[in-house]
Amino acid sequence: MKEELVAVEAESSKISNEIEVLKSTNIEGSNKLEVDLELLNVSLDRFTSQDPENETFNFCSMNGEDQMNVIVDRECNAFEVLELDSHIEKNKRILKSLQEVDEIFKSLDVVEQVEDTIGGLKVIDVADNFIRLSLRTHIPNLEDFSSLQRLEGMIEPSELNHELLIEVLEGTMELKNAEIFPGDVHLHDIINASKSVSNSLEWFVKKVQDRIVLCTLRRFVVKSANKSSHSFDYIDQDETIVCYMIGRIDAFIKVSQGWPLADSPLKLVSLKNSDHYTKGASLSLVCKVEKMANSLDARIRQNLSSFADAVKNILKEQMHLELQADSGL
Repeated sequence: MKEELVAVEAESSKISNEIEVLKSTNIEGSNKLEVDLELLNVSLDRFTSQDPENETFNFCSMNGEDQMNVIVDRECNAFEVLELDSHIEKNKRILKSLQEVDEIFKSLDVVEQVEDTIGGLKVIDVADNFIRLSLRTHIPNLEDFSSLQRLEGMIEPSELNHELLIEVLEGTMELKNAEIFPGDVHLHDIINASKSVSNSLEWFVKKVQDRIVLCTLRRFVVKSANKSSHSFDYIDQDETIVCYMIGRIDAFIKVSQGWPLADSPLKLVSLKNSDHYTKGASLSLVCKVEKMANSLDARIRQNLSSFADAVKNILKEQMHLELQADSGL
């Protein structure tokens, strides 16, 4: 195995050296062609810029032999112009081919640079200022990290595949914009953070993979919790879980940084009435429920189902007390 690895590394080094030689040859050839083209254009301009009226006047004042010589010279010049034109067109075609080869070398440089620094991905395509990546993300077993989260009876994939389309600033490897397919995670904050401090593409891709892991695990937890007495939705852009509760009231629960991999507590941020045509909970009731819910023991607030049950019980109790107060009992 070790011998095979050494052989592969040697072959890779040999190919890299050959590519460098080809790149150097390509650059020298391109520079020489550009100089040759400039000289050919100067020669062509010299032939085509002669004054025809002045030549006609001089031609009429010549004797027969001189006129014949001028005619021969003109024919030779015409052939030379045609030959120059042919050389120019040929050199233009060669130069274009060399420029295309140079673009291929640049693409190979990008592929090597990206694939060598970032694991779990493959460069699919490099075109203009765009790099298309195939991104493979390992999803860890949640129960290996948290004793408070259980995904009862769920079989979920251990890897997820995405395509990442990255736009870079012209002539650099600095991020300009990015899209992910399928678009099941939001990237706006990561893109802005990457641009604000000029982070590397490696940093950006790793942050995207971290986001994929967290979003996937959060959806797993929400899916598992939906088997309980509550119904949940996860909103990735806001990093918020919506719990649909009794009395057409929706509880908005903010997830903590790193949750559920980290056993950090959830937070109730809002209670809203889902039915706009019926009277919702009063402001005072909402404030009381939020305060009481966020004062619960941390272990209760770390588990989604437990926290939702506790919020429901507090809400029922406070609604009952408010109803009693309104009726004068």
